[in-house]
Amino acid sequence: MTSTEQHGAVPELLTVTGLDVEYSLKGFRRKPFRALTDINIAIKPGETLGLVGESGSGKTTLGRAVLGLAPVTRGTITFDGSDISHATRGERRRLGKDLQVVFQDPYTSLNPSLQIGDILAEPLTVQGKPAAEARRRVRELLDQVGLPSDAVDRLPREFSGGQRQRVAIARALALSPKLIVCDEPVSALDLSTQAVVLDLFLQIQRDTGVSYLFVSHDLDVVRHISHRVAVMYHGEIVEQGAAGTVTRNPAHPYTQRLLLASPVPDPDRQAKRRNERHQLLAEQRLVDAAPLPA
Repeated sequence: MTSTEQHGAVPELLTVTGLDVEYSLKGFRRKPFRALTDINIAIKPGETLGLVGESGSGKTTLGRAVLGLAPVTRGTITFDGSDISHATRGERRRLGKDLQVVFQDPYTSLNPSLQIGDILAEPLTVQGKPAAEARRRVRELLDQVGLPSDAVDRLPREFSGGQRQRVAIARALALSPKLIVCDEPVSALDLSTQAVVLDLFLQIQRDTGVSYLFVSHDLDVVRHISHRVAVMYHGEIVEQGAAGTVTRNPAHPYTQRLLLASPVPDPDRQAKRRNERHQLLAEQRLVDAAPLPA
């Protein structure tokens, strides 16, 4: 028995350490664009890490780096005990069983010419599952995400946005992965559908123990679904901690601005939040404009 097992500690499923991501730019001697700088995160089995920030903060790039879709310039990404920072294409295919993704737009993430049954069976047949076993698993997946059994014979265009996202979630679950990268999976949905899909994510996690790296620009969304939250700003993590602490009593001015930007139903509270946010922005501009010490 290892010392970790003796003390009851759960090892991380995903660990990102000192990660930098740079993109080369066209042009003679142009410096590379650094999208991420010194990123450090960890996710345990059955845990959700919410990754929040405004557009351009680097949160989607971090998810893409974990999936092997963005270049790792420095640092390491360790998944289930193996360094996958520079995994080959063949290694990535094998990783597909344990590492999956749900994209933002349910309208473009599904092949419009395939029936739902074929969409869900595809990852199973690629892994060599017999046709009968694949059909049985497809029925289980539809039941798991709350879709009718006759969905197997229908095309994606016959479903609403929320139903299509359920299909995308079912496809990600097909191979019983250990981690799902969720890239803004509810931002294209209306508010009532968002709540239903978020509750579905939570129920699936309770039933299967899957982990999520949940990317969102909405602090209220990550508060609802996350155990811990990391806040990204200009390619860096500026605050990280328990979801309740970060989303209700943030320490960093940027996180405070994100919290104040979240809408609330009370008009008076909304007006107060707006004024507080403008005050924070004005204070930040003063700090940015201050001359450097001699």
